[in-house]
Amino acid sequence: MIMEVTVRWINGMQFVGKTGSGHMVVMDTSTEFGGENMAPTPMELLLVALGGCTGMDVMSILRKMQVGCECMEINIKGERSDEHPKVFKKIELAYRVKGKDIPEDKVKRAVELSQEKYCPISAVLKRVADITYRVEIEK
Repeated sequence: MIMEVTVRWINGMQFVGKTGSGHMVVMDTSTEFGGENMAPTPMELLLVALGGCTGMDVMSILRKMQVGCECMEINIKGERSDEHPKVFKKIELAYRVKGKDIPEDKVKRAVELSQEKYCPISAVLKRVADITYRVEIEK
């Protein structure tokens, strides 16, 4: 499977990316690095992509397990190295699932399957970063 995107410079340090499916995303950086802080940085978007990837996996798996939830949120913290290329060296994901009578073991299994088998973004990031995760159930 081949995916294709186009990234075009707008001005300053702002770029707009257009996906093969026609969606667009703007990127910028902080004023410290010559940007205007008007949009997420590419590294922030990488963490957002990780959250979206694993979140979709978990929701799909929970549906197959017939586990319904009211809300799921994933809080992601990434620690970058001090030296260039300043890759992520540690990433921590906190999955927060809210709902009545949520079986914690099934949520943990869904998260484990996403992290260990299904999420390609996790698989790529694990090559450079230590990825840890935890599950929190809210009633």
